[in-house]
Amino acid sequence: MSETAPLPGETDRPRTAIVTGSDSGIGRAVAVALAGGGLNVGITYHRDEEGAHQTAREAAEQGVRAPVRRLDLTDLPTSTVAIDELAAELGGVDVLVNCAGTGSSQRALEMDFDTWREVLSVDLDGAFLCAQRAARRMADAGRGGRIITITSVHEHAPRVGAAPYCAAKAGAGALTKVLALELAEHGITVNSVAPGEISTPMTGQPDVDPRTEKRPGIPLGRPGHAHEVASAVAFLATPAAGYITGASLVVDGGMLLMGPQASSALDTHAWRTP
Repeated sequence: MSETAPLPGETDRPRTAIVTGSDSGIGRAVAVALAGGGLNVGITYHRDEEGAHQTAREAAEQGVRAPVRRLDLTDLPTSTVAIDELAAELGGVDVLVNCAGTGSSQRALEMDFDTWREVLSVDLDGAFLCAQRAARRMADAGRGGRIITITSVHEHAPRVGAAPYCAAKAGAGALTKVLALELAEHGITVNSVAPGEISTPMTGQPDVDPRTEKRPGIPLGRPGHAHEVASAVAFLATPAAGYITGASLVVDGGMLLMGPQASSALDTHAWRTP
């Protein structure tokens, strides 16, 4: 059989990854899942340094290297040098997962501008700058690559009390599509993963088995587990996903399907309170 050139979007099997915000929750699950696939993985954290080193230990148990750097996405653009430092230590970056994020729970009329800007800075500006740094290295290396941003169901649907979060996640979804167009010529695919309610510290559910939590408003009847999100990310990072770009993979147990169905079941105005 004669050799053929790689198809557009095809890459060699990835060897290195960087996962931002991987000190706990979804980020930790993603980093460990990628390590389980044999990737050396760079870990970042904002405040929880011990959490980041715990992630690194779990990754290292898979037989890979897992260096750690602090990444404060409220200090932009300076702090994103951590992406370059990790890439240099790992010998490149084949996969970037933008997972670092924050949110708010306050109605827009009561919100101060600093709160608005902090959420936008972390969830949107940070995702852009990290993607830009990683994509430049991927393009220069000529091996293709994968950029995956963890957004939210709120990339697609609003929530009371979450104006900056929803705006940032919707923006990150649009950014994903633009980057998918612009980076395709380099064999770099760009996708988002949009989780629903996941049992993590960010949702106030650390160390909770989601199978024990009842959620009548979600068709599958429970929150998700961080490992279920990580599995979706891990798939998008593989050569098998080489023809998927500009997509938003929703991992929500059917939550987004419930719009009209759920609204007809409400009998109070409690939903108006964050």
